Amino acid sequence: MALAVVWFKRDLRCSDHAPLHAAAASGRPLLPLYLVEPDLWAQADASARHWRLFSEALSELRAELAALGAPLWVLQAEAGTAFDALHRAFGLAEVHAHEETGNAWTYARDRRVAGLLRERGVAFIEHPNGSTVRRLARREAWLVQWERHKDAAALPLPEALQGFDGAAQSSKTGTCGDEVAARAWLADARRERLPDGRELGLADDPCPGRQPGGRASALRLLSSFIDGRGAHYSRGMSSPISAAKVCSRLSVHFASGTLSIREAVAATRAAASTGCATPVRALQSFESRLHWQGHFMQKLESEPAIEFRNTHRGFDGLREAFFDRSAFEAWRSGCTGWPFVDACMRRLAATGWINFRMRAMLVAVASYHLWLHWRETGLHLARQFTDYEPGIHWPQVQMQSGVTGINIPRIYNPVKQGLDQDPEGAFVRRWVPELAALPAPWIHLPWKLPAAQLARHGVVLGRDYPAPLCDHEQAARAAKARLTAWWREHPGMREGARAVLARHGSRQKQARPRLHGPAKKNPAPLGATQGDLFR
Repeated sequence: MALAVVWFKRDLRCSDHAPLHAAAASGRPLLPLYLVEPDLWAQADASARHWRLFSEALSELRAELAALGAPLWVLQAEAGTAFDALHRAFGLAEVHAHEETGNAWTYARDRRVAGLLRERGVAFIEHPNGSTVRRLARREAWLVQWERHKDAAALPLPEALQGFDGAAQSSKTGTCGDEVAARAWLADARRERLPDGRELGLADDPCPGRQPGGRASALRLLSSFIDGRGAHYSRGMSSPISAAKVCSRLSVHFASGTLSIREAVAATRAAASTGCATPVRALQSFESRLHWQGHFMQKLESEPAIEFRNTHRGFDGLREAFFDRSAFEAWRSGCTGWPFVDACMRRLAATGWINFRMRAMLVAVASYHLWLHWRETGLHLARQFTDYEPGIHWPQVQMQSGVTGINIPRIYNPVKQGLDQDPEGAFVRRWVPELAALPAPWIHLPWKLPAAQLARHGVVLGRDYPAPLCDHEQAARAAKARLTAWWREHPGMREGARAVLARHGSRQKQARPRLHGPAKKNPAPLGATQGDLFR
């Protein structure tokens, strides 16, 4: 009998897994498959820290599938070649997979696979992934899908799976020689030991404080968040000191698919109804951010090009000609001369995670104070974030860079953020140890101290720690003036913003975006943007 394949991608779990559930119900022998695709890991947004996390999740998935009776096959190969070989070796009836809102490479890959399987007479069945809607005609319809998805029961873990005997299975799709050659190729491509990052050509990427991957870690985090760790969620999410504890930290697991959004909603609702140590208000706040997760995922699904180009095309040319490589390197390495900014970047490099407000600040400093184009800075952050989710990342990077046309730009003051979120300087001392001897508040603005006073604390600017790249207040004013002038000097900006709003704007009344841009006489005020997606 021809096989049913379940192609795992960024959905590394067995529970609440629609492709696995459908394939198990087909009555066919089942082949669970994960492809280690060298070209995928060669993309500019991939990093070794991502692969290490996926490797951990894959090890757990392997064990779980083996216990259910259908061991996971891991092939290191290009997808089209792998499916063609599997079909010639064993005969495929259907391939089940989740629709993936990934980067442009994965989207093109899926289209190629669909075409190849169609030519071979194999059904390629892509199942909706969460609340994201492929080929969404009207934005209003997404909210209905979100409500329907979150209210539906999670799909149960299969009790057992009907695996297949690779030695006995015959393809009946070609000549005996084809089948023998395909089996030989598969034997060479199959990986019992997962490759390491170096074998995939990934640069060394130490991340000693990285969260572990895998479903067991996801379930522990969800349980501890409900059992009291999230008690101060709403109040503590803004500071990088408290956020690491009070935020759910589940974004890594949503990105790798070891936990589904629906499972998280169900668990928090059940806890809220029966009582738990985390207050209901905090759980409701968490669920509202899961809504925004789906909202932003839908943006990239509906317009994949925003991975590369401005959401509002009227901003084309705003920053493209002004990229300062030395400023980018200083920002990337945590050496801007603004201690709180540098502490955040260094913490991110060491742990792969930092809270949403600080992510927004890092992007804002790059986009406004340093006037760097969002694509290059976004790629660096994508490689750093262990919870990198393209559907959230690129719309968020553009929003924080002020090129959507529908979100009010927020130009963070890097010194004020430090004084507000780290008033005693403990966070800066931890991550910028060269300034550890400086007292608060001067640790946040060492350039304001006379050189003799700095020297008494063992600090010489330009030797031990850099002077600021620029005057941050003057740079913020210049950025605001540039944006205002751009709106006034380029016709059609407001009409373009209305088109973006129609395509991507939230339909929740309380969170409806406003059109960005100056009124007839005065520029729009700076203000808050929609919130914390990286829990």
